[in-house]
Amino acid sequence: MFLSDKQIKEYAKKSKMITPFKDSQVKKGVISYGLSSYGYDLRITNEFKIFTNVNNAIVDPKNFDSKSFIDFRGDICIIPPNSFCLARTVEYLKIPRNIICICLGKSTYARCGIIVNVTPLEPEWEGYVTIEISNTTPLPVKVYANEGICQVLFAKGDEECKVSYADKKGKYQKQKKLTLPKI
Repeated sequence: MFLSDKQIKEYAKKSKMITPFKDSQVKKGVISYGLSSYGYDLRITNEFKIFTNVNNAIVDPKNFDSKSFIDFRGDICIIPPNSFCLARTVEYLKIPRNIICICLGKSTYARCGIIVNVTPLEPEWEGYVTIEISNTTPLPVKVYANEGICQVLFAKGDEECKVSYADKKGKYQKQKKLTLPKI
């Protein structure tokens, strides 16, 4: 069962599930973020890692080479054609043991050929979410810092999970910054 806006608000207050928390949707002049009917729209900071092939690096999740990207800080990130960048959320999440999250890209960006990819946020995972933003178009695209990028849906289990992300000491637990792949 997905949590309603009322239930999300209760979890946010009780367990600090989302910090900072906007208890309504902010949308005037920005790509919306904050609480929605059955989810929460997350924002990204102004810190980006834009992938580039300038150095002829190979992207290898088992042996990641930092020459694969350039660091960029700014309110607008321009993603080159058929490329992608990494960003992290403004919001820090602490997922309760009986909740799992599914993250989906916002339709405003999807209609511009931008795909947002985030893996599920498992029970008792906590940290800033690292988000991959792909430009599937043959044109450069803009992505805006401090505005909505994706929506998280919260599903409550009938019972608590047997082994949580914290129990298995997941490698991305409590990440404080934009985090690159790890083995």
